[in-house]
Amino acid sequence: MTLYADTPLLLCGLFLVPIIFVYALPPNPVIAKRKKPKLPPAAQGQSRPSSSVTTLSTKPFLTTYRGSLLVLTCLAILAVDFRLFPRRFAKVETWGTSMMDLGVGSFVFSAGIVAARPLLKERAENRTTPLSQRLMHSMRHSFPLLVLGVVRLISVKGLDYAEHVTEYGVHWNFFFTLGFLPPFVAISQSVLKVMPSYASLAIVLGILYQIFLECTSLKAFILTAPRTDLLSMNREGVCSLVGYLAIFLAGQDMGMFILPRNLNSSHNANNATQRTTLLVRMGIWAAACTTLYFFATHFKYGAGLDVSRRLANLPYILWVAAYNSAQLLGFCFVETVFFPAFHTATDSKTEQEAYYAATSTVLRAYNRNGLALFLLANLMTGLVNMTVPTLDVAPTFGMGILVGYATILTATAVALDAWNLSIKL
Repeated sequence: MTLYADTPLLLCGLFLVPIIFVYALPPNPVIAKRKKPKLPPAAQGQSRPSSSVTTLSTKPFLTTYRGSLLVLTCLAILAVDFRLFPRRFAKVETWGTSMMDLGVGSFVFSAGIVAARPLLKERAENRTTPLSQRLMHSMRHSFPLLVLGVVRLISVKGLDYAEHVTEYGVHWNFFFTLGFLPPFVAISQSVLKVMPSYASLAIVLGILYQIFLECTSLKAFILTAPRTDLLSMNREGVCSLVGYLAIFLAGQDMGMFILPRNLNSSHNANNATQRTTLLVRMGIWAAACTTLYFFATHFKYGAGLDVSRRLANLPYILWVAAYNSAQLLGFCFVETVFFPAFHTATDSKTEQEAYYAATSTVLRAYNRNGLALFLLANLMTGLVNMTVPTLDVAPTFGMGILVGYATILTATAVALDAWNLSIKL
């Protein structure tokens, strides 16, 4: 995002060279036996050698996907304040695409994937939670996020911290978006009685929202209306909530078929067949999202709509869903080819050992306490901006600050994981 921003292929090549070199070396059975992956102390005792694999095991490719997303997000929110961060990566004003625009939507998409886990548990136990109980449960999830949103609002206004009003509004911030999503997600589950899947609900919601944008004065209200009352002051955040809800539901649909495991068979061949089926299904999902995005944005063969993160419109929803689906497919393919021991495991201990062998310690740590680390990253970003004139510092000094910031954040993440601490917000 900084030093190699103009030469990404060179950076990828520098990563690939040692990988190719390692795989080109002949295997040493003595070293392989000595370096057999061991479960960390926190994971020991969670499984027994004879216990069977669970329906909702933790997938290495999903840990890698979520961990890398959190790392990029935490790095970008501070790096964007320095001149060595390319402006093309920063959020656009109204129309267009950028890395940070994609990051916001991807954060919501990944949250949707994880939110599928309790629903799958309900299905496995053949039970249904009443709407009132779902709403109460969602409120418990929303409350800490809304509190964080209020704290951030008070901090930004009280410290006169620089902000872009057109991003979410005068008072709104991303924590409010995350906090208001759970109740609407709980309500949307009742709509599934007449809808075939979360994906179809997400698409219908995105299309209806786009129709309202194009056929009413809603788009003009969001983009040009004077800020005279509480709603108009925060119109971007309030209205874009519909688009983010659709993204969350799209992620939830993805989670419904990538999280569960088919336990009807325990043979490696059958497990390999299940993984192939999963890859094919993920490929179809990614291709469908990409095709819909093409027809939504192409001026000759489609609707000719522009992507807008500020509106969270239909093209933005499809863009985020297509990118994340393709990225998940790539991670899953790498895991399948290079770490087959995980999806061919027949007992929980072997599966856990394969999981730790197939994942990075750092990415596991970020994935485990993602929201807490994101909050810490926001606090550290504010501290740096209040003490350092980020736009005036030299590139070398700026890189020093970013490396120090990344070191502190990563050390905190790894320490929490080593101490077996999970901070739930």
